[in-house]
Amino acid sequence: MKTARILASGLLLCFLALPLLANKSAVKVEAPAAVKAGEEATIVIHVSHRGNSSLHYTNRLVVMANGKEIARWNFTSGNRPENEIFSREVKLKIEEETEIIAEATCNLHGSAGPASAKIKIE
Repeated sequence: MKTARILASGLLLCFLALPLLANKSAVKVEAPAAVKAGEEATIVIHVSHRGNSSLHYTNRLVVMANGKEIARWNFTSGNRPENEIFSREVKLKIEEETEIIAEATCNLHGSAGPASAKIKIE
């Protein structure tokens, strides 16, 4: 009985410590500084988030270009991102100066906020 109480106490402490290890999903946008008009740009979104379990994971990543959604990934407990740090790539034809904004969200803690990059026309 004493062993069961010790084990239960240890599990409770681990469960209570999980929020200390967790964080909000954060993104970094990697894009060319400039391209020629009509050229396709490769945009890479890097996501980081401590925790990647069936209970705690990045559940959404959205990428916008000049205010319009150009890509979205929705994740579930059964279809989580492959790692705590992962990347997604988007290709976009650039016709004008373009601002890329990306944001990822944790299912429990939310987002660390959006990140952005501007692509100018050469």
